[in-house]
Amino acid sequence: MGRIFPFLLILILWGCNDASVNQDDLHYLNGYWEIAEVEFPDGSIKEYGMNPSVDFIKLKGEKGFRKKMKPKFNGTYDTSKDVEGFTVSNVNETIILRYSTELSEWEEKLMQLDSVSFSVTNQEGVTYKYKRFEPIKIPQ
Repeated sequence: MGRIFPFLLILILWGCNDASVNQDDLHYLNGYWEIAEVEFPDGSIKEYGMNPSVDFIKLKGEKGFRKKMKPKFNGTYDTSKDVEGFTVSNVNETIILRYSTELSEWEEKLMQLDSVSFSVTNQEGVTYKYKRFEPIKIPQ
């Protein structure tokens, strides 16, 4: 038992390691993203295959915007004039994205971020997982 206790203690401490997003990685948010899956508070998951629209995110400093885009086969995008502006703040070493439109305001906690994926959790506990959008290339 004496040998197992230190091993278990190390495992517990390692499992509690804070996996917060590094402020220096926020530049990875820039670009085109498609939703991969949504995880609901009850544990159920909705997976997405092909998406008819993608999100374009542009962040400069602590301000940015998100815009829905519809990719076309010729490499261009259709878009509306709707834009969701957001600000980035660091609250207790947690990155919070605060959105504001003419109709609504909401927050999302940035849970994970790297060059190919990111996830956010909203105030209702719904987690959205995104992957970097790769356009379909059709040979000419």
